[in-house]
Amino acid sequence: MQGTSKKPAALMALIAAQVLCAGFFLWDVGADGVALGLTALSDWHFAIELVAALALISAVVIETRYLLTLLRRSAHLEHQVSIAASAFHDVIEEHFQGWGLTPAERDIAHFMVKGFSISEIAELRGSAEGTVKSHLNAIYRKAEVTNRGELLSLLIEDLMAMPVATETGADNPPAPASRPGVSPVS
Repeated sequence: MQGTSKKPAALMALIAAQVLCAGFFLWDVGADGVALGLTALSDWHFAIELVAALALISAVVIETRYLLTLLRRSAHLEHQVSIAASAFHDVIEEHFQGWGLTPAERDIAHFMVKGFSISEIAELRGSAEGTVKSHLNAIYRKAEVTNRGELLSLLIEDLMAMPVATETGADNPPAPASRPGVSPVS
């Protein structure tokens, strides 16, 4: 997220610099217009400064609209990620409950889903790697899978089958689970 916050800040700095330049050109065009009077309209230097000022003002307007679009899009994407994370958490918790995982197994399963290795899980929990492996085997048995990849695939498959909320709040019907031999958790 740190990289995304630099883009709007850089664009705002560019817009501010352009506003200052446009202000200077407008002031200079105004001063030249007053000094030259009606002959200013035929002076090429005056015309170039006027065109430059108008171009800078146009650029500021366009870039400001673009910045606002970027900020709205960023807020929308952050909201969508939040919804997806919440839905994934709900799918995980529903499965863990349906499988009857113990609190220790739930803890280890959460670490496993987050991508931690067996040694990292053992270190985080202050237990032996053999204990973590034993819990993982119990988790796989209860989930009716044989490894981490199958377990993650099962969780993601159920997430993908969830109804999609539309802008109006209506839900699309879920797609049926396609994993043979395993009934969905209710």
